[in-house]
Amino acid sequence: MTPASAKPDFEVIRRNRVYEEVAKQIERLILKKLKPGDKLPSERELADTLRVSRGSIRDAIRGLELMGMVEPRQGMGTIVKEISAESVVNPFANALKRRKELVGELIDFRKMLEPPLAARAATHASAEEIAEMEEILRRQEEKQNQGDAAVDEDTEFHYSVALASDNSVVLKMIDILMEQLRDTRARSLQVAGRSEKSLSGHRRILAAIKRRDSEAAKAAMSKQVLTGWMWPPVWPYLGILELS
Repeated sequence: MTPASAKPDFEVIRRNRVYEEVAKQIERLILKKLKPGDKLPSERELADTLRVSRGSIRDAIRGLELMGMVEPRQGMGTIVKEISAESVVNPFANALKRRKELVGELIDFRKMLEPPLAARAATHASAEEIAEMEEILRRQEEKQNQGDAAVDEDTEFHYSVALASDNSVVLKMIDILMEQLRDTRARSLQVAGRSEKSLSGHRRILAAIKRRDSEAAKAAMSKQVLTGWMWPPVWPYLGILELS
């Protein structure tokens, strides 16, 4: 049960990046009022109390989960974990390790999912869809020439390949996957030469799709997934890691 005295300790949030401040207030509640095994207030209760969206609550709790402070339990809600000395003294190192593991799993999923999608797109893509891919790469090159990493266009291209595979279920999975990896993608594309390699890889994929060569499209996408990502050497830490 959540202690009755917990609720008055909260303050109304009035910041643009609200999930960071929400996380700090929940962290204070955990350290001062709760003990391992206690349940956090529900998303709705926290949202009402702090006057923020439930999405901000979810982002804050996800950050605390990455830090090892809470864990979701089926049918029980979010439970406070035993807090180790490492998570209190050096939460950055702990969160970084857990975040890296999560991103690694997501990229592994990309390896399983995207190459077959590219192969399927080579046989299913319409002329209009191919023209849209060409337009995306035109905008990606234009932005790169202006010194922009073209993160949106990078994401759009992969989504357009999924769209051309003509499978609505896969589209939703790709949408979720790209959103989860957006921050990692943005940081990777800031590394010198990485953005140019991304565009080059996209061109190889598109060329294979235009030739209707499924195996070449699959191989080009496999190479893109394997070489187009890196774990950035430094992640900003402001109470919790950036998750958006």
